[in-house]
Amino acid sequence: MTGKTIRARVFGIVQGVCFRHYTRLKAVELGLSGWVRNLGDGSVETLIAGDRKNVAEMVEWLHTGPPHAVVKSVRTTDDVEEPAANSFEIRR
Repeated sequence: MTGKTIRARVFGIVQGVCFRHYTRLKAVELGLSGWVRNLGDGSVETLIAGDRKNVAEMVEWLHTGPPHAVVKSVRTTDDVEEPAANSFEIRR
């Protein structure tokens, strides 16, 4: 299967609800690499790289997020040129 790298922004109540922590756990579970970080406008941004099927599953998960999150929308940018690390990290 071929790989894919995307960038996603998640809007709603997504900070202060462990969104980054749960995103990292899900990404590791799916064997994905990249990063996740909070942005100043209250959204969360993530770079996700890996198998196309697993990237798609991760994007689907972002639409719900962890238990206390209230996701209002997710915007994705496909075929991002930025290389991802070999792991998935939480950025500050």
